[in-house]
Amino acid sequence: MGLQTVTWLVEGEHLHRDSLGSEQLLRAGELNLMTAGWGVAHSEEAASRYAGALHGIQLWIAQPEHTRNGPAAFEHWIELPRFELTGGVATLLVGEHTGVVSPATVATPLIGMELQLTAGVHLPLSPSFEHGLVVLEGAVLVDGAVLTAGHLGYLPPGRDELTISVSTSTRMMLLGGEPLDEPVHMWWNFVGRNRTEFVEAYNSWTTDDGRFGTVQSPLARVLTTPPSSMAFRPFRN
Repeated sequence: MGLQTVTWLVEGEHLHRDSLGSEQLLRAGELNLMTAGWGVAHSEEAASRYAGALHGIQLWIAQPEHTRNGPAAFEHWIELPRFELTGGVATLLVGEHTGVVSPATVATPLIGMELQLTAGVHLPLSPSFEHGLVVLEGAVLVDGAVLTAGHLGYLPPGRDELTISVSTSTRMMLLGGEPLDEPVHMWWNFVGRNRTEFVEAYNSWTTDDGRFGTVQSPLARVLTTPPSSMAFRPFRN
C-alpha cells in the first residue's frame, strides 16, 4: 500500500501478475510500474521459457497524500525516452530530465534514469531534488569518491550539476526527487504514516478480507509477523 513499484530489467525476463488481473511478461529494456494505492497484491515469477540470468532493479516510490489511498493501477511500457549523452546513452524510466518526460505515471516531481556510460559525463540536476546514484555494473567516480555496484551514493539538495567519471563500461541509475514534506514510514511492503495504518493493513492481509485482492498465481501467499514487533524505517522519496 502507499507506493509504486518501478521494475526495470537489464538482463532476463520475468512474469508479473497482480490482483487487478494483470499478467505481463517483462523483458530487458521494458518497464513495469505498479501503483498500490489503498492496496494491491502481486507476484513476480520466473518466466517458464527463460532459463538465463536475471539482473535488474526495482525502485519504490512513496505515494503522496493525495494519491496513496486511491485505486491500484498497472502500466507496462515497451518504449521509453532514450537520448545520447557525450559519454553514453540515457533512458528515462520515470519523471523528467531537461524537458524530456517519461510516459509512466507519477504523482510528484522526480527522476529515475538509467545511464550507460563508456566515458565521463556532465549532467544538469534540479537543485530542489535530493539525488541518489546506484551502480548496476562497473564503477564511477563522483566528488572524489568511488561508487561500486550495489552501493548508493547520496547527493543532498542544492546541486545543479553532476560530473561522473568512469574508467570502464558502466551502467547506473540516477534517482531524484523533492524531499518528502510529511512523515512517511515503511513496514514490510506497506508505506504509511502511522502504526495504526500498518496494523490495519496487516490484519487485512492476514485475514484476506479482500482489501488486497487475489492473485491468480501458483506461488503461496507470503505471511509476516505483526507490525507491533517490528521497528519502522523512514522512507525517502
